[in-house]
Amino acid sequence: MRTLPIAWKSRLYSGRMIGLLVCWMVAPLAAAQAGQPVQNAREASHIRIRGYTIDVTLDPALHSLTAKTQVDFTALESLQTISFELNPALRVTGVTDDTGNRLSAASGNGQIVVTPTSPVAQGSAAAWTFTYSGVFDSDTHPATSESLVRLASIGDPVSYLLYAARWFPLVGYETDRFTATIHVHVPAGEHVVGSGLTGTPHADANGQMVFDFDWPHPGFPGTILVGKFREPVADAGSHVRVYRIDLGAAAKTEAQQPSGKEIAATANRQYDEFTAQFGPTEAGQINVVELPDGTLPAAWAPEIAAIASKQMNGNDSFRLLANTIAHQWWGNQVSPATRSDAWITNGMCRYAELEFLRQVSKPEVIADAIFNVSASALAYNRFPLAEVARDAEFSPEFQAMTYDKGAMIFRMLQWQIGDAAFQQTVRGVLSHATISSTELEQIAETASHQNLRPFFTQWLSNTGAPTLDDKWTLYRLGSNQGFRILGEIDEDLDLFQMPVEVRVETEGKTVTQRVNVMGPQTQFTIDTFGIPRKVSLDPERWLLRNDEAMQVRVHILRGMQKLAENDDAGAIQEYRAALALDSISSLANYRLGEVYFREHNYQAAEDAFRGALSGDGVPKWTEVWSDLQLGKIFDASGQRNRAVNQYREALETQDNTAGALPLAGDYLQRPYAAGPAQTHP
Repeated sequence: MRTLPIAWKSRLYSGRMIGLLVCWMVAPLAAAQAGQPVQNAREASHIRIRGYTIDVTLDPALHSLTAKTQVDFTALESLQTISFELNPALRVTGVTDDTGNRLSAASGNGQIVVTPTSPVAQGSAAAWTFTYSGVFDSDTHPATSESLVRLASIGDPVSYLLYAARWFPLVGYETDRFTATIHVHVPAGEHVVGSGLTGTPHADANGQMVFDFDWPHPGFPGTILVGKFREPVADAGSHVRVYRIDLGAAAKTEAQQPSGKEIAATANRQYDEFTAQFGPTEAGQINVVELPDGTLPAAWAPEIAAIASKQMNGNDSFRLLANTIAHQWWGNQVSPATRSDAWITNGMCRYAELEFLRQVSKPEVIADAIFNVSASALAYNRFPLAEVARDAEFSPEFQAMTYDKGAMIFRMLQWQIGDAAFQQTVRGVLSHATISSTELEQIAETASHQNLRPFFTQWLSNTGAPTLDDKWTLYRLGSNQGFRILGEIDEDLDLFQMPVEVRVETEGKTVTQRVNVMGPQTQFTIDTFGIPRKVSLDPERWLLRNDEAMQVRVHILRGMQKLAENDDAGAIQEYRAALALDSISSLANYRLGEVYFREHNYQAAEDAFRGALSGDGVPKWTEVWSDLQLGKIFDASGQRNRAVNQYREALETQDNTAGALPLAGDYLQRPYAAGPAQTHP
């Protein structure tokens, strides 16, 4: 992905990531109303929830909700008590069984443990009703730092109850599928977006408007979005409707923001292309909804792709949008059997995002995106991917492993088994309601007629990635028959086994050959007619592999994460580690300058930005943004003439990455005023 000059605030896609790694890589949740996952909860469910009937009333003025929820479930074993997850900001006032008997319930640590009047027998069906209420108030439970995000908020102009907030009793988060009938009561003037809207809104006995939703397909229809939205935008014949927040007189200028029609057109193209690749969705439509900032960068539910305002208005917003829309298939149509299998659905969303990027961007942008995804995949290697459930669901580790390493595994699988078998595998996975890693392996083996046990063992049960190196000798063949290369591929993982592409560039035709690498040394022979000029291993980076350049990018990525967590010292340490490996890295120098600049250490920042300008120039945008930053330093230091010259240098680059050129023009007209630490557009 293209690395944009902005602080890494959206870690799940992050992207902008080194992004959009990009995008959802948010720090572990800490606020009570954020729906913090219970880390000691058993992953295996002891009941199977069939469906919910929820009647919920929202009061934006009081930031409150009251709800009555019937949970229909089947016991998978004989149970003396049954535990549900429920947001700790909610207070349960009663639990009753099918016959109306009141049940004992104890709450704590984000769980509610219910004791029935008699043990629930294995295989028996039950319907319990929970009544509860609570307040989701940003003043009472503020998200005061980037390590805190809200998953539920009730207020003006937008309220949101994300499924991840556990605002209704649940088990098996993102693994146990359910149906839902939800009735939402809101004040007049509010609009509600959910999964499976039925009929038109109607007034209840209290004069509030009721929106009815019915989602009959087992899935995850637990997200409700309420607010004062503008009229939805949709192109003629489109499958997409876009809801933007209506801020009324407080609305900011939209000159620099994509319009609703632009977002609708992009989303509709993505939806159509994913439909062609993955098949139709259950509903055949999707609502793209703007979320206020302060929650996740993106969230999804059946028929819903919700994007936070900053991400929706960002330069790379189409990437996060593609990733979120892809969840209609990967997460909704098929879901992971366990949290350890989340890499399948999350990884395919990142894979789909990269495939869409391939259609709309230049080859060098694609190459940088794959490089960044690879760096994120290697940034956290404490334990194998098969054990990823040990990480919190919104932690940087979980997001990087499931989205980015997951995407690279699918790219490598495509490379190993070929396009046709890969497409057959994808469709085979989507024919399941839930999928495990073992089932995926079996589907891929059937489609490819290959033994893929070594492949999945390597990437799921081990950490790290191989470092590849080559050595070769050139021989001239007699009778004007050309040349022969006798070579060897060396790698540092004794058990590694995968095909590797070898590319030989000659003075004439380029020759490529697929070499099956097994163990530390593998020999190969390639004949060419023209004189070989260059031999490259894995030039398209199909493989997740390590080298010095990759380690530089990994340190930069970790530094960006440290900076997002307000750990300036940790960020500086990571950027210096990157520069120790590659002192002319423009990106590492630029990122180091960012930290010093926000600390108002202007001399150190100037040195770093000049290092970026005299470095390798990768990525290209480091030039224009280093010029901009130097201009700001000179303005802050009272050297206006030098600042003006630097802004002019920025304009001469004609590089408008992240809106650099209009910003340079603005600073030419009015000096930059130093203030609190700022982030880039």
